[in-house]
Amino acid sequence: MKIEVKVIPGARRNAILPQGTQGTGLKVYLTAPAADGKANKALVEILADHYRVRKQQIEIIKGLKSRHKIIIISDI
Repeated sequence: MKIEVKVIPGARRNAILPQGTQGTGLKVYLTAPAADGKANKALVEILADHYRVRKQQIEIIKGLKSRHKIIIISDI
């Protein structure tokens, strides 16, 4: 499964919301800061919990240093 994600680091709480009116992606609020890969690690953890998969099944294929990311979740 391929997902478009917009990440908002440094938020008050972790949350996953649909993005836009078409629901084509997700908007993910993270409490982790956007430094030293902490936000990417937190994103993988929250998505793994949300989709009930292992963290190893989630891969960020585009946007490692951007707020707009493309994620692939394998074996869903």
